[in-house]
Amino acid sequence: MIRDRGKIKWTSMMLPEHVKMLRDWVKEDRYELKKELDEQQLELMNEVVADAVQYNQYVTITHYRNHNYEIVIGKIRNVDMLSNCLHLVDRFEEMHVISFETIADIRLTDK
Repeated sequence: MIRDRGKIKWTSMMLPEHVKMLRDWVKEDRYELKKELDEQQLELMNEVVADAVQYNQYVTITHYRNHNYEIVIGKIRNVDMLSNCLHLVDRFEEMHVISFETIADIRLTDK
């Protein structure tokens, strides 16, 4: 009779360094690549930002952070052209500073 212990027999042969490397590899496999925007998309986003600032409307911003895309919903408080970033206040009154280079999409949204 064969007594196969499945994964148990392999874990004793793996060093902790190997387990860590495998976990890091799986985490890196989930990373998303940053997309490049063309001029037309940049112009549309510029118009949305101008409308949002002028009429004090909520926007949904998709930006690239920590190798993944994140979504932030809030109102644009300030557009800083010197440091190339937006200052956004979300519904919980938290300030987010988002660089222009990391922004993938901006859309007007309801509250």
